[in-house]
Amino acid sequence: AEAKPPKEETPKGITPVKAKKTPSPGDAERRKLRPGSGGEKPPEEPPFTYQLKAVPLKFVKEMKDIVLKEAESVGSSAIFEVLISPSTAITSWMKDGSNIRESPKHKFIADGKDRKLHIIDVQLSDAGEYTCVLRLGNKEKTSTAKLIVEGIP
Repeated sequence: AEAKPPKEETPKGITPVKAKKTPSPGDAERRKLRPGSGGEKPPEEPPFTYQLKAVPLKFVKEMKDIVLKEAESVGSSAIFEVLISPSTAITSWMKDGSNIRESPKHKFIADGKDRKLHIIDVQLSDAGEYTCVLRLGNKEKTSTAKLIVEGIP
């Protein structure tokens, strides 16, 4: 008996799937088909017809001055609070024009549109002008208030 290579047999009831050849761009040229052409093209429209309105950067609620009497205030805390819009804006805090870093003395609280500067254990030296700087993109807004610690007469 001669060894014939076995013929690929397809089980009954199953039609062999013939792989279709993906047309190459060269074939498309012959058929005059442009890739992605699906009939008539819609008239050229500018890519963006709607304008994205920039949310105005603002303080919904500005900072307020805090007045403490030294006798009562030493050891207590002061909280400057602002309400900002939009909540994605970045806030930083300053005292008398210098940036404040978060520390055991200064806590920054950000909750949604609510931003707070918590000054812990207020001393006479904490008195001054505090500013919240709001940044979004290239825009900037500030809100300023004073922490007044009244000395004992």
